[in-house]
Amino acid sequence: MKYTWLGHASVRLEIGDQVLLIDPWEAGNPMFPQAQRDAMFADATAILITHGHFDHIAGLGDLARELNLPVYGMVELMSWIASTEAGVATTGFNKGGTVRLGDVAVTMVHAVHSSSVGRDGPPIYAGEPAGYMIEGEGRTVYVSGDTDVMADMKVWDDLHSPDVGILCAGGHYTMDMKRAAYAATKLFRFKTVIPYHYKTFPLLEQSADVLKAAVMPGVRVFDPDPGLTIEL
Repeated sequence: MKYTWLGHASVRLEIGDQVLLIDPWEAGNPMFPQAQRDAMFADATAILITHGHFDHIAGLGDLARELNLPVYGMVELMSWIASTEAGVATTGFNKGGTVRLGDVAVTMVHAVHSSSVGRDGPPIYAGEPAGYMIEGEGRTVYVSGDTDVMADMKVWDDLHSPDVGILCAGGHYTMDMKRAAYAATKLFRFKTVIPYHYKTFPLLEQSADVLKAAVMPGVRVFDPDPGLTIEL
């Protein structure tokens, strides 16, 4: 299993027989490793979208068409994408629902955030935001999407037992490092924690030190630079 940060909240996750691109924001992403673009998207099998904000879906249609990839996400958002992006294959599902991608099962879970599309006028409702439990190779990865900490996380730990947590932690728009550390130590039993949705802009947290200091002994915290692939 391999993880590559594409900058901000964009992730490449290699698990089982799948290479998943999660919120692959390239156009306008100041942290995207452009010099490694071909490698970042090589052999991708599907795209997962957590919600409709521009820093998660900008350029999605062009990328999906270029790579000929299906897109999965919240049903209302997928309906909007299907109606506005010709030639993009979408599958909408909802919280608690699971889709199978080859050997991998992806279950949509709740996120405490907002979701809309459109930047040149009033925002358009895009369904609710979400996170994902991704199961393959006998392991489970939790990708939080944009969210605050919430009691639901304890239920998901009981149901899915994720050993890897990829947690938004930049603050202001999502939980910060302190709140992500609370989720990682009080609600989940992760063996590995990876912060994301930080550093991109001055408004966001720039360091993972608070998270590193707060997790339980024996829990690994990785904060690799964009474009660096790590084994999970």
